[in-house]
Amino acid sequence: MLALEGLQILDITWQGPGPFCTMILGDLGAEIIKIGPPPTAGARQATKEAGKREVAYQATNRNKKSILLNLKSEEGRSIFHKLAKEADVIVEGFRPGVTKRLGIDYQTITEINPKIIYCSITGYGQDGPYRDLPGHDVNYISIGGVLNLIGEADRQPVVPLNLVADYGAGGMSAVVGILSALIARGKTGKGQYIDISLTDSVILLLTQVVLDHYFQSGVVPKRGEHYLSGAYPHYNIYEAKDGKFITIACLEPWLWENLCREIGREEFIPFSLTRGHLPNPTENEKWEEISSYLKQLFLTKTRDEWFELLSQKDVPIGKVYSLDEVFADPQVLHRKMVIEVEHPTEGKVKQVGIAIKLSDTPGKVRSLPSLAGEHTNEILISLGYSEQRISKLRQKGVIS
Repeated sequence: MLALEGLQILDITWQGPGPFCTMILGDLGAEIIKIGPPPTAGARQATKEAGKREVAYQATNRNKKSILLNLKSEEGRSIFHKLAKEADVIVEGFRPGVTKRLGIDYQTITEINPKIIYCSITGYGQDGPYRDLPGHDVNYISIGGVLNLIGEADRQPVVPLNLVADYGAGGMSAVVGILSALIARGKTGKGQYIDISLTDSVILLLTQVVLDHYFQSGVVPKRGEHYLSGAYPHYNIYEAKDGKFITIACLEPWLWENLCREIGREEFIPFSLTRGHLPNPTENEKWEEISSYLKQLFLTKTRDEWFELLSQKDVPIGKVYSLDEVFADPQVLHRKMVIEVEHPTEGKVKQVGIAIKLSDTPGKVRSLPSLAGEHTNEILISLGYSEQRISKLRQKGVIS
């Protein structure tokens, strides 16, 4: 048995947070029906040329069935409404107002299915002065205050891929919101609307690290000067002899003491971090001396030598990996964060594993990503459509 087995989710999302959200829910057992628009003739040919091999590795589309549906047509909307009547959850990623124009908005769907949980994921939310602005991850983390805090003090901000707003904030917030609404529905019998703003979710990530201190002191944190951004020798990145890097994270005094004793510099022990040093740097000439010493010291052994030595002495140390190293690491392999799934034509295909480990109802990759529209016939037949009617709908461009 899977934790979310029996739940049906309609996924009308395309990029970043939406597919990531529904991938997690699908891994945990929900049936995901991914709905996309019928392609143009050129796009259809390009899809065929891409082939199943490329599609098989698109992990955010695993455990999902695919139907291509023209929601701008009356017949397309009718099919969507039939699907929505039987669904538990709808996840959509249109700009505010688009679903209303298409006739698939929450108010319309809740009249068809009062128990529906309807989650909208947008950059700025369904209201406010920015609600209609276009954007992507870097826009949301800039307005949310995260981007200005990432990087070195004397350089411009560093773009952290699209890991913060799309995945760490928005996608995860949508998962939490949907699961919370499902629990609430179990108590009230009613569905509800979930308004996920990527910008809101980005700001939420700042709660403990920055905002607690800023609201208390009024001091605006600066890039590269926060205790968790490399301002202190205790929590930083260091280059090793082989040009690779290690991370040291001795925030607690006893962990700092472990490091100092192991490197034979007990005189550094009194200069551990204390609450009074947070959140911004305190002028301390000794810390400058310690930082300089550590930079030179870590150049005397390779990255892996330092890890082997210090990890045995209860010192928080990490190896800065490239992706090929990540998926060869014994801890990552032991935790099954890289898995192989059998594909009907491509053989064994590697995928990122399932991070949420449930003891009794563990998640599972039940199916690899399908070609766009691969399940259109299957889904329509389950709704009662005949093969003849399906053929006519395809000829009219309603489905693909």
